[in-house]
Amino acid sequence: MQLTTDKTAPRRHWAVLAVVAAVMAGAAVWVVSSHTIAGSASPRTLSVPALSWPSGGQTAVDVEGLGRIGTIGVQAPVPIASVTKVMTAYVVLRDHPLRDGEAGPDIVIDQQAEAESSSTEESTAPVRAGQRFSERRLLELMLIPSGNNIARQLARWDAGSQEAFVEKMNRAAADLGMTDTKYTGASGVEDSTTSTASDQLLLAHAAMRDAVIRSIVAMPNVQVGNGGRTLPNTNTLLGRSGVIGLKTGSSTAAGGALMWAAEPTDGATKRLVLGVVLHQNSGNSPRAGLEAALSESGKLIAAVEHALPAIVTANR
Repeated sequence: MQLTTDKTAPRRHWAVLAVVAAVMAGAAVWVVSSHTIAGSASPRTLSVPALSWPSGGQTAVDVEGLGRIGTIGVQAPVPIASVTKVMTAYVVLRDHPLRDGEAGPDIVIDQQAEAESSSTEESTAPVRAGQRFSERRLLELMLIPSGNNIARQLARWDAGSQEAFVEKMNRAAADLGMTDTKYTGASGVEDSTTSTASDQLLLAHAAMRDAVIRSIVAMPNVQVGNGGRTLPNTNTLLGRSGVIGLKTGSSTAAGGALMWAAEPTDGATKRLVLGVVLHQNSGNSPRAGLEAALSESGKLIAAVEHALPAIVTANR
């Protein structure tokens, strides 16, 4: 059984109230939570100290191979914006696998991707029709500067159309047990693409097991072609508290979102910690939402890094 702390739930359960009060006060109490690790037949129950959780939206955090640190907020489907691109990369690489360091086949940029690159309404990567980029480079241009036009180009290349590719995305989500997730596009620009932090955490586990995704999301920037523009990673937390990825997202409806991966040490061993923060400062500008998601995630990751030795010791 998983205990989910819901800060918006009716105040009728004294145990939940006690946990919420302790978290908000920063008290050094221990919270019992449980999680079924992907591929495991039985749940793993962890004892964890109170952490600096986001005060709004929804969050879920796991330690790979150990268990669930916590789940905060109502796990109801919300728009996830460009976090969607993690599933796009996952499906592309499932259909066209690469070894780390391998470039893969060349893909010719089509007229639609060029036309979309000049949009002022969404994040894009500057490409021209007829240019050739390797599969690996297009994945970089999608995941690092969050090129929506590149996500849709990859979808057309893989499945013939974005609509056919979306069907693959939803089948992959079902295979991973993401029962509260619905994809309607490859880029995440559609508010109709919705999910939960808990569902996206299942994807985070799967994505970080792919060496190509893992290496791309750790890159601080990417160059568009030889001698082209250098575009920075939208995840400005890279390198802080052991952060090694994963993917940002932002829109007015989604607010700010971040699927993150970090490798802090428990005092002796590096541990992969995965988290998803959704629906931060929604209803405002995408920039304000993203700033909130990065800020709240940064505080949470730092708290997890500090508490990790105690968490591991308590759960041996």
